[in-house]
Amino acid sequence: MQLHSKNGKVAGLVLGVILLLIVNFLSLVLGYTDLTFHTVIDAFSHFDGSNEHIIIQDVRLPRALIGTVVGASLAIAGALLQALTRNPLASPDILGFNAGASFFIVVALMLFSISSLQATTWIAFLGAMIAGLLVYFLGSVGRDSMTPIKMTLSGAAIAALFGSLTQGLLVMDESALDQMLFWMSGSVQGRELAILLSVLPYIIIGVVIALVIASKINILTMGDDVAKGLGQRTGFVKLVTGLAIILLAGGSVAIAGPIGFIGIVVPHIVRTVVGIDYRWMIPYCAIVGGIFLVIADIGARYVLMPEEVPVGIMTALVGIPFFIYIARKGGK
Repeated sequence: MQLHSKNGKVAGLVLGVILLLIVNFLSLVLGYTDLTFHTVIDAFSHFDGSNEHIIIQDVRLPRALIGTVVGASLAIAGALLQALTRNPLASPDILGFNAGASFFIVVALMLFSISSLQATTWIAFLGAMIAGLLVYFLGSVGRDSMTPIKMTLSGAAIAALFGSLTQGLLVMDESALDQMLFWMSGSVQGRELAILLSVLPYIIIGVVIALVIASKINILTMGDDVAKGLGQRTGFVKLVTGLAIILLAGGSVAIAGPIGFIGIVVPHIVRTVVGIDYRWMIPYCAIVGGIFLVIADIGARYVLMPEEVPVGIMTALVGIPFFIYIARKGGK
């Protein structure tokens, strides 16, 4: 069902925010140690230092907030990539942004022993940028210039390249293998709030950029010739859009590792609700992306109880069939 009126879209946003708050509250309650709603409320209003209150404040609250921010960031980055490349199959993981950021972080941690949160964040941005430039270069060469299928294949090749290099580095250091492999699968478990707070300013900048240029992206999706005919500086718009994608995708990887498929699933879901107007798509992607990842994280706690499945595996279980379906439908 698609919302056509402005009042309907505003109401949908309000409903989405309420649902996001509900799933975040459920994230505080549900898990290996199931808690009551009353216990959660007491943990913030009358903290007594008990195990339950410590679990809520130090473990589950950061986990819920990180899931919300990372889900929103990846969903917005996916929507921007699909507009920039006019490719319905584009997303940060499909086009290699996540793999590039992950590889550079692994290199920094294993070869140079860089552990600073700020340094790791900038290294993730650098990796995402280099991966994006490589994909753009490979997708643009040839007589056909840049086409959606060439971009998808180039992204898959770059993602495979960085993924192979990352696995090769991990094999060289068995002591770090277990810890890094869990991180590489994408997870919000065990992340501290300090990690989120160190990256959050950059993600906020990326979201603000996306909201500011949303109307220009609407014009850009009509094609370069039409956009130029309407007086738009397409090169500048693409550059700014690319900057937002790097901040959002790189920041997400720095926080939670390479979580896949949110950037392709959520924008397609949002289009069925609000259409192709990016002024509405961006905020809707933020809300739906947050809801999607938090729900996936809650499910990851119960699949192999008492062990937990990395949330990246849960998103893949939904995303892979969705990706195949969209590909078979020609992106429609």
